[in-house]
Amino acid sequence: MYEPIKIEKKWQDKWNVLDLYKSEDFDKKPKKYILAEFPYPSGDGLHVGHCRSYTALDIIARKSRMNGFNTLYPMGWDAFGLPTENYAIKTGRQPKEVTKENTDNFRRQMKALAFSFDWSREINTTDPSYYKWTQWIFLQFYKAGLAYKQKAPINWCPSCKIGLANEEVIDGKCERCSSEVIKKDMEQWMLRITAYADRLIKGLDDVDYPERVKAQQKNWIGRSEGVEVDFYGMKENEEYCIPIFTTRIDTIYGVSAVVLAPEHPLVMKLVSDNHKKEVEEYIEKTAKKTDLERKESQTEKTGVPLDAWVINPFTKEKVSVWISDYVMLGYGTGAVMVVPAHDERDFAFATKFDLNIKEVIAPGELDKGIKTLTSAYTDEGIVINSEEFNGLTSKDARVKMADNAESKNFGRRQVNYHLRDWLFSRQHYWGEPIPIIYCDKCGELPVPEIDLPIELPQVDSYEPTDTGESPLAIIDEWVNIKCFKCGGRARRETDTMPNWAGSSWYFLRYMDPNNNKVFADKKNIEYWMPVDIYNGGMEHTTLHLLYSRFWNLFLFDQGLVPFSEPYKKRTSHGMVLAGDGQKMSKSRGNVVNPDEVIKEYGADTLRLYEMFMGPFSDAISWDAKSIVGVYRFLDKVWTLKEKIKDIEDSKLLHKTIKGVTEDIENFKFNTAVSKMMIFVNESTKTGLNKKDFQIFLLLLSPFAPHITEELWEQLGNTELITKQSWPIYDKNLIQDDEFELVFQVNGKVRDRVVVNTSIDEEEAKRLALESENVKKHLDNREPKKIIFTGKLVNIVV
Repeated sequence: MYEPIKIEKKWQDKWNVLDLYKSEDFDKKPKKYILAEFPYPSGDGLHVGHCRSYTALDIIARKSRMNGFNTLYPMGWDAFGLPTENYAIKTGRQPKEVTKENTDNFRRQMKALAFSFDWSREINTTDPSYYKWTQWIFLQFYKAGLAYKQKAPINWCPSCKIGLANEEVIDGKCERCSSEVIKKDMEQWMLRITAYADRLIKGLDDVDYPERVKAQQKNWIGRSEGVEVDFYGMKENEEYCIPIFTTRIDTIYGVSAVVLAPEHPLVMKLVSDNHKKEVEEYIEKTAKKTDLERKESQTEKTGVPLDAWVINPFTKEKVSVWISDYVMLGYGTGAVMVVPAHDERDFAFATKFDLNIKEVIAPGELDKGIKTLTSAYTDEGIVINSEEFNGLTSKDARVKMADNAESKNFGRRQVNYHLRDWLFSRQHYWGEPIPIIYCDKCGELPVPEIDLPIELPQVDSYEPTDTGESPLAIIDEWVNIKCFKCGGRARRETDTMPNWAGSSWYFLRYMDPNNNKVFADKKNIEYWMPVDIYNGGMEHTTLHLLYSRFWNLFLFDQGLVPFSEPYKKRTSHGMVLAGDGQKMSKSRGNVVNPDEVIKEYGADTLRLYEMFMGPFSDAISWDAKSIVGVYRFLDKVWTLKEKIKDIEDSKLLHKTIKGVTEDIENFKFNTAVSKMMIFVNESTKTGLNKKDFQIFLLLLSPFAPHITEELWEQLGNTELITKQSWPIYDKNLIQDDEFELVFQVNGKVRDRVVVNTSIDEEEAKRLALESENVKKHLDNREPKKIIFTGKLVNIVV
């Protein structure tokens, strides 16, 4: 009788003692570094979404070892951040204590699922021995001029009195208390990721990422080539300039207004007294919106005129100046030219405020435009209503107009990016302290590397302050220190790093996790880098992937890592949804706890079901009925030992070896399971020999390690199945004795017949001409030609 709970406990106890999955630095075997994104260890423990990705990578890692690779498959904890701090405030417990409790629970669950992690390399971003090196890397950024402080708008929760990262704002509200979030200017640390924008795009040519992931990276960076054009105006005899970046200078003769971001520094200088109050109210209202809300193109356009004017340098016409929240200071110059006829957002804005809509690009070869515009024409075409540029294509006009602007000194070619420098400050307690001090005499100073780590102090309260500073700011004994340079009064930086910091380089620490002298020895890095396969959720394929690539590229420039790109191949898994297709969440009460599934069906069933439930990259709904089906399959595997008899080697087995091998390598885990199910169903009917059963167990073992280990032992084997080699199929046994020969008349299929693989051309042609359906379509006509391709006979008449 198949008893998974009993079997699984037996083998987990044995494996824990044997330390089977330890990877060896500098082993003579070829290396394989397989990485799954490490989790945030919440109090809820693992969920079935975690299980899907870790099981898949575990299968890859186990097969890799069986293929003779020295395989590194590590695990750790991304444990700094707001949720733990919130929980600590709510319960009055220490974040450190909560983190240990959560990581202990995660580790227990992972071991129960038999994930073959090398636990000797376990890391935790909240461990001072780890974040010492996060701080050290920050200092390298600082010394290279890539870490700097400036005033920047942040998401601010007036209720919690705390700054929030974008990811901590949900639908414009604070994740912590659901209060409306506003924008607030504060001094913030920044990392100059924009200095690497072009190289972050170019590096994508050298890696194996899904095209949609590459597209997300490129879109976030948002490189665009265009022209910055100066629009000059005059107020009270004082000239001012509004530079505007555009990628479509070919449309500049259609400008009907200029719109500034509400935060633009010129706004309050240009607004007339008539509109001043209205503008101030609009700015205040805009501060409550997130960037995402402001960018949403479907939102109804709003705005306020400033009663100011600028001159279009091409037409010499005056155009009005407005503000609107769909323009943001962080993108381009914080100002846009409104071309209603050729931009959807501008069309909506102009329609709302009754601005002139002038068509300057005509589709196709037309010499005049569309008579009535009901929406913007945004494609390229032929330039019209644009003086000497009429008749040019959009492409040619952009070149000529850019030349014109540069020759007359009112414009210049420029490359712009959507990407902004990375806002790196958080006003939280539970994060890495930023290793900077401020001396009354010496000013801003980096902490000497010998003094790292700057550890978080143990305190009783983490409540936010009224000033908007980090809770660390009120801990006088920690904040106030002597300057290491002059001995005078100094204070520590009290902002902490974002949750992204520790996860931007963790893949490097796994290579040498206990090194106290460097973040990882260069020889270890040279041996293990790059990561061969890196899997994670689609939600992390933009920011986390971009940030970690940026950190690695910087370390490459410093001569500290040997590859500019850290990950050779990136894969992504789809989300596991609840049975009703909704996202699993505690509030909906639809979360499936893996502990409960293991208790009822065993870990092997859960592992196998997670792989069988659908294509790995697709979101898929949980189905309790299907779990039962997978359990029954394993029960059939258990009873196969009773079907062993002295028969020939199975051709189906060797086809299964080939199919499962290829499916695992292509992340088609669901079809791999399906092929094994077909083999078991067939073998249950026909029986199989002992050798074939053992080979099949090898195939199944990465998916279901407990049951296969037990059956392997019961078959009389003394060495663990985990230590065996991956099976190789016999090419002679995957060839079919028969195949389906297709008959065509003039390229159209008219009949099919099953024939022996030894059939020759003469026999194939004879069978085709004797087919009744072929005769019918020949209609007594003499064939001009008969073509035989090996699998097909085509008769041409």
